[in-house]
Amino acid sequence: MGRASEESNRRLLRARDAMDRRYAEPLDVPTLARIAYVSEAHFIRTFRATFGETPNRYLQRRRVERAMFLLRSTERTVTDICMSVGFSSLGTFSRVFRDVVGESPSVYRRRGPLPPAPSCFAMAWLRPSSFGEAAGE
Repeated sequence: MGRASEESNRRLLRARDAMDRRYAEPLDVPTLARIAYVSEAHFIRTFRATFGETPNRYLQRRRVERAMFLLRSTERTVTDICMSVGFSSLGTFSRVFRDVVGESPSVYRRRGPLPPAPSCFAMAWLRPSSFGEAAGE
């Protein structure tokens, strides 16, 4: 791998790390492209080529992963969880959650509390691999 390619990967990782840390904040492509020091179009194209999904889908999946944990480990309302993980619309949250997980947030919550395990293992175990797989795509 050449030096330019390594630098490009570092920049993309910097933007992805920002999404992982700041998933609940309003992040958009212009902001993320600035973090990666590239144009918006280039950022979307290279992010998808590198990570297999668009930046928007990655961020939505991250938010859903956090919501999955909160749904089964707290008594907070679905609406409160929706807003706390960065969605501004309950309808969008429910649709995206169903796309990622394969069932609604309420049905998912009925599975009961998470088994006792270190949170890093529980989060990895519950993490959906990518969009569409849960829905059979």
